Amino acid sequence: MPMDPNKAIRTLFDRYHSSVFNLCMRLLGNREEAEDITQDVFVRAHKAYHRFRGDANPGTWLYRIAVNLSLNHQRRQKRLRWVSLDVFLEQRGGSSLADQGMLPGDVMERSERESIVQKAINRLPERQRVALILSRYEGLSYRQIAETMDSTVPSVESLLHRAKLNLSKRLKPYMNDLRPG
Repeated sequence: MPMDPNKAIRTLFDRYHSSVFNLCMRLLGNREEAEDITQDVFVRAHKAYHRFRGDANPGTWLYRIAVNLSLNHQRRQKRLRWVSLDVFLEQRGGSSLADQGMLPGDVMERSERESIVQKAINRLPERQRVALILSRYEGLSYRQIAETMDSTVPSVESLLHRAKLNLSKRLKPYMNDLRPG
């Protein structure tokens, strides 16, 4: 007997909400927008649940919806936003760098490094950026990324390779500044 759609979406929400939010946050760089898009992901999933065949991983299905909604939102907004260090710290349970024994100068340097890297990631071509975020920050396998992006594993490998090359070129002028002290 098929599972009740409301119960199924509740189960998916409980299991994947924070992962979907984190993905949206990395793609959008704005907490409020990420929260809105995350909510939209689960609304869309609920509406489309009857079409979900179950042959794909439900997490991958939700990631695909999240990526599409996030990128569509960005296109509508026609602006780039940077993810602040404060938001990353909030997501990690609110512990500050000072709590980790870092000095104020170290905190500023780390914040600068993260800002430079985030800006370089945000300037990557869209598909390279999405593949990199799904791989690096979400820890998805190449197969899962391919499913999420409606692509092939070799295409994902190529996107990630090009993303790393592009990042390397963009970050080369900062390499001395980016090395931990």
